[in-house]
Amino acid sequence: MYQSILIPIDLAETEIAKPAIAHAAILSKTFGGRVRLLNVLPMTPVMLAEYVPADFDTQQRGASEEALAAFARDCGIETDRVTHVVRQGGIYHEILEEAAAIKADLIVMTSHRPAMRTYFLGSNAGHVVRYATCSVLVVRP
Repeated sequence: MYQSILIPIDLAETEIAKPAIAHAAILSKTFGGRVRLLNVLPMTPVMLAEYVPADFDTQQRGASEEALAAFARDCGIETDRVTHVVRQGGIYHEILEEAAAIKADLIVMTSHRPAMRTYFLGSNAGHVVRYATCSVLVVRP
């Protein structure tokens, strides 16, 4: 049923991702599917570009790739069933792009409890739920 599962991970809050990982691990094992961990880096604002080193984006990507690789090794999913990738851009846009690229059957993600501001502005999870072409499981921590 679920052969390709995408899990967006915020490396600044990996504890929040653990319930999503647990659900994906069970689904992966049950259906024999593969799991892809995704971290999305924001673009460096142009007005800050002159204040950061020239290779800031490269350094940030390298650090994120190392952290995500370590997280993938320790997440409890069999190593032959899990891969990882770092993308850069808008969070929900990159989640949807990666889901399309890997032909995901399911996106499993965590979401904070909604605050009043997210009812008006929308959250990343809300955007993914609205625009994903596959099923989305939102797990509350």
